[in-house]
Amino acid sequence: MSSSALDILGFVAGVLTTAAFVPQVWRVWKTRSTTDISLATFLMFSVGVALWLAYGILANAPPVTAANAVTLVLALVILGFKLRYG
Repeated sequence: MSSSALDILGFVAGVLTTAAFVPQVWRVWKTRSTTDISLATFLMFSVGVALWLAYGILANAPPVTAANAVTLVLALVILGFKLRYG
């Protein structure tokens, strides 16, 4: 597989997994309710995503970097709501 095809595969995977968080962010934003969201889970998830972001930067892997940068922002938004409204 060529490197450009591999990057396309990575970007598509990143868009899909990152976009999966948008409905959750929207729901929390709209309802201001985080009752069903586990603080421990989102803390661990956010740290893991931050580490994947660091890996993507250090490995010069644009798909990994881009997807995890956006996912980290979305996860931090949910964490912020959890801390504020939870």
